[in-house]
Amino acid sequence: MSQQEFLCYIPNTVEPGHRGDDTTTGWGSIEYSTGLARTAEEHGWGGALLGTGWGRPDTLTVATALAARTTNFKPLIAIRPGYWHPANFASAAATLDQLSRGRVLVNIVSGLDNPAAYGDTRVDPAQRYARTREFLHLTRRLWTEENVTFHGEHFQVTDSTVAPGPYPAPERPHPTLYFGGASEAAERVAAAEADVQLFWGEPLEGLAHRIARLKTLSQQEERRHRPLEFGLRITTLVRDTTEEAWRDAEAKVEKMATGAGETAWTGNRRTAVGQQRLFDLARRGEVLDTCLYTTPGTFGGAGAATTWLVGSPTDVATALKNYRALGITHFVLSDTPYREEIARIGDQLLPLLEPPRV
Repeated sequence: MSQQEFLCYIPNTVEPGHRGDDTTTGWGSIEYSTGLARTAEEHGWGGALLGTGWGRPDTLTVATALAARTTNFKPLIAIRPGYWHPANFASAAATLDQLSRGRVLVNIVSGLDNPAAYGDTRVDPAQRYARTREFLHLTRRLWTEENVTFHGEHFQVTDSTVAPGPYPAPERPHPTLYFGGASEAAERVAAAEADVQLFWGEPLEGLAHRIARLKTLSQQEERRHRPLEFGLRITTLVRDTTEEAWRDAEAKVEKMATGAGETAWTGNRRTAVGQQRLFDLARRGEVLDTCLYTTPGTFGGAGAATTWLVGSPTDVATALKNYRALGITHFVLSDTPYREEIARIGDQLLPLLEPPRV
């Protein structure tokens, strides 16, 4: 099993108020994002996922600035194949990986954003996943081979060599490639070409079935890489006591119900298979497993805001250890307000998860 990775989340938006964060001064500035990254370093995190979307700061540019202002912080850079050509991205990411001495992580996003705004014409799901598969395949080749020639349906390069290549590290041949998606097409892409399949917060039984299916798909797709690893992206609402955590969780949901802090809908979140799976959970019950809170999704929450792990540090650590027992080793955790919760979760929750954070 791979070494565990604990990442937090940097919203990377221009407008304040993301998921109810009450920060107003400096939001969206490099100083604010740097403060979050340094807080993550100081409180035991490996790095952070940088949110992406048209109308947000460019993630690779932000990641470069944050890597220059930190020591060990690893940016998980979310990017879309319709926004980047794989050769351009492979070169830019490899350069940053060299400059940061191997700290780059990559999250490939296939979901719709605002494709017309940046000239993307691929909106059909089948085409998008076929393109993502080519993107992952070609990016990996450009990071590990010289004089690459590839003529696919969506991308082409001839005699292409990325220089400099990724920073050489014995534990990984190139930046780790994360990918998410719950449809069969998405899972086949992950099984064939991703390094980490990233899940949203579902009950243990459901994720156990998905992991088993992905392992079977890896064989069917004749996977040529290291075994696929698994990750969890979820909100963790941690307080000193179980009672305090649930009081605060219910208060947050009450705010969402009245429109304050409501998450705006964008892209295809209403129709995406993964999003629908999470909405369906709320119909099964308010609390599933030990402390998986499904109600936020009924008031506009999306993605990681749809289900929360709620409780004391011990409660939430137990829940995460149960996910880890399924084979999940990469965790992207967050709550708002971001700065305060990066510190709180880092201090109270991460030390309870093995191996101990130094």
